[in-house]
Amino acid sequence: MLLKNKIHKFLLKIEAIMTIGLLLSMMLIATVQIVMRNLFDSGFLWAESYIRVAVLWLALLGAMLASRHDKHLAIDAFVHRLNPLVQYWLKRFNHLFSAIICFIISYHSSFFIYSDYQQGSIAFAIVPSWLCEAIIPIAFALIAYRYLLMAIFSSSKG
Repeated sequence: MLLKNKIHKFLLKIEAIMTIGLLLSMMLIATVQIVMRNLFDSGFLWAESYIRVAVLWLALLGAMLASRHDKHLAIDAFVHRLNPLVQYWLKRFNHLFSAIICFIISYHSSFFIYSDYQQGSIAFAIVPSWLCEAIIPIAFALIAYRYLLMAIFSSSKG
């Protein structure tokens, strides 16, 4: 159990470090690109493509971080007015529904990634497209897993 907790904490740190590193690299490359274009009339050919891919990764890493603490956007205009027991079961149902949808997205996006892998298309520089898109099934699978755990092991019953 202790090893499992250490591995879990290590993976959570990796997730946070990747998010911060990606954001910083994206800001740095965008700034350098702007300076190079304005002062030297040149720039990196791959910068815009990298930033576009980085935005995808950053959005999905952010979604993974939000799912870690159950902080995703939710429409709950009337839920807070319901009985606490009903709120509890409704929240568990929502977690289960979110998990199912995320598993479906993860499953189908893996076929999309495999298709890009077979085609051998390039996203930028020498980086293949499938590698840039690989975050999609991984992120949605992790989000689904987290919401499934929340649906099964939710602890507070109002």
